[in-house]
Amino acid sequence: MYAIIKTGGKQYKVQEGDVLRVEKLDAEADQTVQVEQVLAIGNDDGLKVGTPVVEGANVTLKVLAQDKAKKVIVFKYKAKKNYRRKKGHRQPYTKVVVEKING
Repeated sequence: MYAIIKTGGKQYKVQEGDVLRVEKLDAEADQTVQVEQVLAIGNDDGLKVGTPVVEGANVTLKVLAQDKAKKVIVFKYKAKKNYRRKKGHRQPYTKVVVEKING
């Protein structure tokens, strides 16, 4: 059984036991989070697609850690004008494991 969920403006195809890095969720480590925006559920019977979400379906995620991704360097410059700007950015994310798909 798999599900397509939407969290943080992105869509993920998940199965039970999958470990994901999603956009930062407001939860501590070892807490569980319910994702109500289930767009589709696929199993042996076929595919159930929501309009836009599947009614009564949810996915339970367990938070493993809150962390930041590797640093991305943003370097701006204008040729021949002595203009240079170097900036770094680390995007926060939440590492989760899919515990249960209900639907």
